[in-house]
Amino acid sequence: MLLKKNETNADKFWQEYEEKTGEKVLAHSLGQYVSGWEEFDSQGWTALWGLVIATSGGFRFHHFPKISWLEALSSSAGREAPKEKTIFIQKEKIISVQLKEESKWWKKIIMPSSPQLVINFSDGTENERQLLLDVDLKYGDLAGHLSAVT
Repeated sequence: MLLKKNETNADKFWQEYEEKTGEKVLAHSLGQYVSGWEEFDSQGWTALWGLVIATSGGFRFHHFPKISWLEALSSSAGREAPKEKTIFIQKEKIISVQLKEESKWWKKIIMPSSPQLVINFSDGTENERQLLLDVDLKYGDLAGHLSAVT
């Protein structure tokens, strides 16, 4: 019974997300930002966890801030609450997408690591940039869907 309710909530979330963005969600996963987005890098926002989403419009990363009870208490003292952080790369700006996974079985055992999603994109000034994210592959073929929309 509890599982069915969670599935309904997830379905509702993705339906609302599609309505909000105006794009069809093709695949999604959980991921950790590594590097490559100028705003994040300049602010020192590394190792952020969030949703990694392939949509009909391109690529999206959506970090939802969490607030501990200690932070909530201190925020009432005049601090600004953390804000959502997002990345959006239009499909027209995506040059290539690659999923790098460790292929050696012994490295997988000794040094397990998440696959890395590598997105090469144009930053609008004809410069090529590279976005890196560690991803969890439970929920779909992100690289395949992103390659298909470009």
